[in-house]
Amino acid sequence: MRNAHINDLEILKSFEQAVISYERPFAPNLKEDPITYYNIVDLINNEDATLLVAEVDNKIVGSGYALILDAKPYKNPAKYAYLGFMYVLPSYRGKGINGKIIDALITDVKKKNITEIQLDVYAENESALQAYRKKGFKPDLLKMRMDTSD
Repeated sequence: MRNAHINDLEILKSFEQAVISYERPFAPNLKEDPITYYNIVDLINNEDATLLVAEVDNKIVGSGYALILDAKPYKNPAKYAYLGFMYVLPSYRGKGINGKIIDALITDVKKKNITEIQLDVYAENESALQAYRKKGFKPDLLKMRMDTSD
């Protein structure tokens, strides 16, 4: 596990597109390609972000970030960490890599005295829900949507 570098940009952009492809069945409101989710360069350079890559035999096989954000003015604590860009190459899944990325991000966040961590996951993405529950995440607010164009 290591911090991402600007030299990793090409592989990270390919990971981002893989995440988008994977999530399309859960998100009918995504625009058509090409789209992007992340400002990867900013995540690499931002003091309030930690973008990690997981390596196996010097090959980047996974990613994830923690970004420290301000909470809504009516919520405690005042700051929280948001986890995103959780991705592992398909041939490396099931080996605990995503869990190690999450553990490393949690450790980093705790060192910064941040006591709350949040993430978003599609309600129908059972494998992700199971993985996050295993790490101790609990459901919070469920966002609902309706398409009235029909």
